[in-house]
Amino acid sequence: MEAQLPANPRAVWRLLADHEGMPRWMPLREVVRRRAGVPDPNGAGAVRTVKSRGFVFDEEIVGWKPGERLEYRIRSGAPLREHRGVVRLVAEDTGTRIVWVVGFRPWIPGTGALLERQVRGLLRAGLDGLARALARPGGG
Repeated sequence: MEAQLPANPRAVWRLLADHEGMPRWMPLREVVRRRAGVPDPNGAGAVRTVKSRGFVFDEEIVGWKPGERLEYRIRSGAPLREHRGVVRLVAEDTGTRIVWVVGFRPWIPGTGALLERQVRGLLRAGLDGLARALARPGGG
């Protein structure tokens, strides 16, 4: 999924890279960093526990280039396997284009389409939430 955000990549990155602040823009109940990354506490190697509607799962940050790219994978707790997400920020004249790509395989055969709709809905809500958060005073 993609979205155009009316802020520079640095402002978008501040929100995106603040794991425990994700519930301010993503429809999640809570995100807790369980292990710090190196050298940035939220960077590569960080592990976060995400509490969502009916699910609690652990994600690990596997790629980290500040202001440009964040990569993560779900380690446990979700009805998905081989889940990997990549979020890229691209500076443009009008702000930042964010590109969010997710791939996975369902644990239960035949549930892929349902899970894809749920993941797309969550990502769309998150991208819309980022835009709202950036538009708030002090948000971007």
